[in-house]
Amino acid sequence: MAWSLTQKVIAEFVGTFVLVVTICGGVVWSLHDSVDFLAVDLIGSLAIGFGVLGAAYAFGDISGACFNPAITIAAWVAGRLPGRNVLPYIVAQVVGAITGAAFVAGVAYGSSSVFASAQATAIASQGYAGNGSPYIVALGSVFLLEVGLTFVLVLVVLFSTRPGGSTLNLAPVGIALTLGMINLIAIPIDGASVNPARSFGPALLAAAWPGSRWAIQQDWIFWVAPIIGGLLAAGLERALRARAS
Repeated sequence: MAWSLTQKVIAEFVGTFVLVVTICGGVVWSLHDSVDFLAVDLIGSLAIGFGVLGAAYAFGDISGACFNPAITIAAWVAGRLPGRNVLPYIVAQVVGAITGAAFVAGVAYGSSSVFASAQATAIASQGYAGNGSPYIVALGSVFLLEVGLTFVLVLVVLFSTRPGGSTLNLAPVGIALTLGMINLIAIPIDGASVNPARSFGPALLAAAWPGSRWAIQQDWIFWVAPIIGGLLAAGLERALRARAS
């Protein structure tokens, strides 16, 4: 059974929409006066873990369930994805992320306190210290964190989904648990990206609010660092492939 590129692109759009709604919604809808930050960290991490788990099982057979430009590029470099699919996948992921962020903002608009948290966090986008960002960790540390955590995520994705691997059926579980762990670690530091589309969608929409434009101004790092981390993982995966004896 084969799926067309259009079907694969639709799967990537919907999967990225689900990813952004779960993580951004989990943070924005929970972040108000009655919820402490530790609870928000836990809610956001669990939400994205479960959201990705469901989406990966739903769409994995169709598109490979990348939902992330860094994973898409790494899969291409690793020889897992045809080059002709890379740009359509990334476009679908970005549009899915923008749509997901719009959905979260629309729901948040129904409550003044929740909408205020959406504005304060740029719809749960990412950031580092400076430019009015609420985050307090410096640029260099955030860059290192995003490279390292994306490296771990993409490594798990590539190894758990390798053709003929013994863990193939359980790959979505491992990926979802890894992504949940990453968010537990990184949400308090920079909001936890490891996904350029997931950062760009909220940041782009939040740029309409003068007090939230820091997110789009800082968004470049959440493209560059995750892609570097993904490329490093793709290189290691190629180096550790079994060789014919």
